[in-house]
Amino acid sequence: MRHAKSSWKDIDASDFERGLTKKGRKNIETIGSYLKLRGTVPDLVLSSCALRAQETADLLVRKLASESPVNYMRELYFTDTDILKEIIMMQDASHDTIFVVGHNPQITDMANMLMDEHISKIPTMGIAAITFDIDHWGDIGQSSGKLDFFIYPKQFQYYIPNQIRAVLHKNT
Repeated sequence: MRHAKSSWKDIDASDFERGLTKKGRKNIETIGSYLKLRGTVPDLVLSSCALRAQETADLLVRKLASESPVNYMRELYFTDTDILKEIIMMQDASHDTIFVVGHNPQITDMANMLMDEHISKIPTMGIAAITFDIDHWGDIGQSSGKLDFFIYPKQFQYYIPNQIRAVLHKNT
């Protein structure tokens, strides 16, 4: 997944220090409600240590009421897609569902590397959920995954299904 929408208001903040906007936080709520309805909860979260990615990971884990550990990794901040793939491949097989919170273009390139489908660009707070028929993360290979779903906030811009609306209002 790509981090939620970040702020450019503080002109003195470095790219690494940019936090989330109010809209970004709202989008986490919406996407989190969707994931909650699907029953999609991570066993592990790997996040870039850039502030906007950390905030995205933390707020999403909280929204999902997950006890998942979150590992903040400098290596996920604008890294090479091969290194990103290696990081995923090194994860323990006990983790069935791993969320990776990163940045574009690397997160889009990674998704496209791991499946036959093509996504032109993962927008902010967009998620490309890819499933693999593997026993160990080290077994993921190029084009070995299948796209389970691709979701992003603008899909809910004009219409929020009643089930998601109910989950959003229940938690506010």
